[in-house]
Amino acid sequence: MVITHLLYLHGFRSSPLSAKAQRMAAWVQQHQPSVTWWCPQLPASPHEAAALITAGLRDWPRDQMAVVGSSLGGFYATWVGACWGCKTVLLNPAVDPARDLSAHIGLHPQWHQPEEMVFFQAHFVDELRDLYVGGAHRTPAGKPAALADPSDVLAIVAQGDEVLDWREMVARYPQAQLRLIPGSDHGLSDFDAHLPSVTTYLGWGSAMP
Repeated sequence: MVITHLLYLHGFRSSPLSAKAQRMAAWVQQHQPSVTWWCPQLPASPHEAAALITAGLRDWPRDQMAVVGSSLGGFYATWVGACWGCKTVLLNPAVDPARDLSAHIGLHPQWHQPEEMVFFQAHFVDELRDLYVGGAHRTPAGKPAALADPSDVLAIVAQGDEVLDWREMVARYPQAQLRLIPGSDHGLSDFDAHLPSVTTYLGWGSAMP
């Protein structure tokens, strides 16, 4: 199966300007220039983020698309993978953001554009619960959303993640293709070392610029 469309989903307070998003975009542009690349700026509201993603994927070929998600974007990517049945790459994915972000209600500066503020509202916690795969959420076809086929999920998890517990990530995706990294950090500052695993999984080989 040839991947012709790739969606990248950034994390909380992040943006398409994140180092991993920029690195992935540059790799695709150089090595797979015919691939449709989309990395949207996600709204703070999970329901609005889901609506944006749904609208953007409306005309995408489900059997030729893939999604990459980092942190909170990994939570959303899990939802996309369950609903669209596509290949899914998770980079230190948030397992229970409704629990974790309930302590971060309020205004926050965006990491890459600190002059831009993110307002995480209290009711966003319930919106996150609505999107939890394996919960009450249903796919666009009306079926219960479940974790994707393990062969469709690659999880890259850093044991040195200072924000999320790597054990929870591993437990959440027990049958995924797992790349467990000793050390590293939440942002995967050594992403270049792991990019070949992503591109190989997507069927594009492991060429580096």
